Amino acid sequence: MKSRGDAPSHVELMNMLAKAAGFQNFQHLRASHSAGRRLDTEPVVEAVDHRLVERGLNQFDKAGRLVSWPSRRQVQVLCLWQLWSLIPAGASLREKEINTLLNGAHCFTDPALLRRELFSLGLLHRNRDGSDYRRQEQQPPLEARDLIKRLKGRRLESESGSSALSFIVRPSA
Repeated sequence: MKSRGDAPSHVELMNMLAKAAGFQNFQHLRASHSAGRRLDTEPVVEAVDHRLVERGLNQFDKAGRLVSWPSRRQVQVLCLWQLWSLIPAGASLREKEINTLLNGAHCFTDPALLRRELFSLGLLHRNRDGSDYRRQEQQPPLEARDLIKRLKGRRLESESGSSALSFIVRPSA
């Protein structure tokens, strides 16, 4: 510095300070600190499409049964995730058993449609001869998890509501 005779500019001064701290230059120092701030912040939580979940909920009755087959593919997939959640994990079911389970979960009596759709989405695995059905374990999307949680609460409410009124004795006429 003494050889130049004049004082360093502010940029040169900042670069000198950054080098003294172990960085290549001031830009390197800034980049390092801003990256550290980004990494220290909480991870961004994915947002749930509540409108899609609401459309899915509208397809189910108070007992949590699928009332009709939705026309929109997104809503169909969401409803299939709900049906997937009802299939016991790790269990091997025959076609008759899976039909019985699906018939209890919907009102339009077409278990074959639901079975085929679950299989085509990769949510259900079956043998070529159709003798053995297994639920494929995987993480449901956020909307599906929200729908499953809400329908579980709805089913519990309807079950507790019906059992709470079951003790009422009607007077005989």
